[in-house]
Amino acid sequence: FPLPWFCCHLSRGCTHTHTHSDTHKHTARSTNPGQKQQVVHICSRTRSCDVVGASRIFCWLLREVSGGWLRQRRFWFMLTADSLDCYSGPERDARRLSMLVLTSLCSVLWPDKHTYKQTGYWSLTVYGRKHCYKLFTKHFNEAVHWACAVQKVIDSKAPVETPTQLLIRDIEENKFNPEVVEHIYQHNPILTYTQSPLYAPLLPFPYGNMAGKGYTSVREEAVRLFNCLQQLESAPEPVPLIQGILQTSLDLRPLRDELYCQTIKQTSVTHTKTTTQTEPNPQLRYWQLLTCMSCTFLPSSSVLRYLRFHLKRVQSVCVDSEVESYAWFIAQALEKTRCRECVPSWEEIQGLMSRQEMLCTVHYPGPGCCRIAISSHTTANEVHAQRLRLGLQDSRNTFALFEQRRSYGCPADHWERVIGGGTIIADVITSLSVKEPDSEWRLCFKLYCLLDTDNISTDSIEYLFLYEQCHEMVIRGQLPACEDDLLSLAALRLQAVQGDYSALAPFPALEQVFPARVLEARALLTPADPPGCPPPFPAGLLAGALWGHKRREEQDQRLRARLREEAALATAAILERWKALSGYSRRDSMAAYLTIARQWSGFGCTLYEVDFYIVSHLCPVDFALCISLNQQSSCLNHYTPCCPKPC
Repeated sequence: FPLPWFCCHLSRGCTHTHTHSDTHKHTARSTNPGQKQQVVHICSRTRSCDVVGASRIFCWLLREVSGGWLRQRRFWFMLTADSLDCYSGPERDARRLSMLVLTSLCSVLWPDKHTYKQTGYWSLTVYGRKHCYKLFTKHFNEAVHWACAVQKVIDSKAPVETPTQLLIRDIEENKFNPEVVEHIYQHNPILTYTQSPLYAPLLPFPYGNMAGKGYTSVREEAVRLFNCLQQLESAPEPVPLIQGILQTSLDLRPLRDELYCQTIKQTSVTHTKTTTQTEPNPQLRYWQLLTCMSCTFLPSSSVLRYLRFHLKRVQSVCVDSEVESYAWFIAQALEKTRCRECVPSWEEIQGLMSRQEMLCTVHYPGPGCCRIAISSHTTANEVHAQRLRLGLQDSRNTFALFEQRRSYGCPADHWERVIGGGTIIADVITSLSVKEPDSEWRLCFKLYCLLDTDNISTDSIEYLFLYEQCHEMVIRGQLPACEDDLLSLAALRLQAVQGDYSALAPFPALEQVFPARVLEARALLTPADPPGCPPPFPAGLLAGALWGHKRREEQDQRLRARLREEAALATAAILERWKALSGYSRRDSMAAYLTIARQWSGFGCTLYEVDFYIVSHLCPVDFALCISLNQQSSCLNHYTPCCPKPC
């Protein structure tokens, strides 16, 4: 196609190596006199376009079309200061097939390698109100040039304001004139409650698709959001709908202002409202949603000012006491809210709908726990301050709130993480509720850093915390001690918890008083094969695989039997030591327990477990890397679990 390429070179200022004269001579030699006249006409047309301005560019581009066997067709595109036009050809009398008007809401999707690898073309997509142009070209520089030019035209346009934005500005300017404000509300139904659907967003959103998380364009999601709001009126159970609406707003940040404007619209009242209400107020569900929103995320500053004005106006105009209570609660919540990480849980939403706090269980080291009332704004620092009132204000040690997991039947399989002081407790509870159900997740208030272990009163709760956390370290294998000391510690634990030995007293699971890793280490010391076991006979692939599988099963059975033997031996030794402790009180047993634990030179240090991996066939043993901190010094040690002392 020599003629179109000639026009394209002229419009781009001849970026290729050959000159205008060479191209003109080639075209003139290959055309008859009638075609020469057409070439001259096109040249004059292209030169006139260049004179108009640098923002006007034109070229042949491929466009994706629907229908027909050709998915991409070739059109002549011209970019002006106001639109992107599609023509059938470069002739002066060519028919304009479509026009995409460019405003500040239009958007451009830039070229990407993924499309190039699939189609062999560099593509750019221009989104408008009515049209979407998906254009293709062979040259990357040309695609970038068009994308930059279109984006420059879009950036030059004045921001588009919707009627809702203009009315909000009018209300802001006349907020001290109640008569004007009421006139605005009465003569603009877009600001008040409606049962009709919404066909366009209340705020301006750019055209185009929102990639990720299964969402469509923001404009479409805004319209769908209003549809979900209207379903709240008739929903028998509103909590799932509220959670879905809040999740969408957390995922798509631009929708937060839109959701606030839609909810304010559905909760607006006028002076024409009757003073008595014999029917249920259909706006109560919207007030419940607005309450949950005010405790989950905040709008922008302009919408926040509009929301506060709306709440004050409702309190002065509305005669419904329940609506006034919601308005007061929301106004108070806005002063404390920070953006949440998770959607509120079912229990939290139920509490917000009734404007009540929810109860949270906080565990202590050992079996103790308490239930405290928290709100959607309560942080870990506030809970920490409440727990210090137990008589821990003067302690030199520090305390913290932990997110803790303890698996059933295996205390050694323990995991915990300290919760930051500014973390919202409701977010932690929500995240814990979605963890795997076979583990016990809980909040635990315990010692965080031991700075002074010698001056703790034996009658204080801090002494109980120290004892219980020391026992946790023993069970998890973090306290290096010999086997004899571990058996004594297990007997002292039984004496402190259950008192004197009795044949009728239930014996707890061995893993609750003795480290399970010690039993596993002793069982693994036995040879894999018993003495006199014949070597495997050579055979084919299938027979060898079956023989290997059978050997592994036999080894597992022998290992389990060895574990049962070791557990029986350890239980018998613990019972003998427990019988010898008859007459020991709970306080004496705890003191003796801590006395044995203090024999370790690192007692009083706070250990922080760090994942530490060694990839080596020569070193199959797992190491625990621990950072120990105490009042005198800090050090970094690594040792094998249940090792007598750090390496």
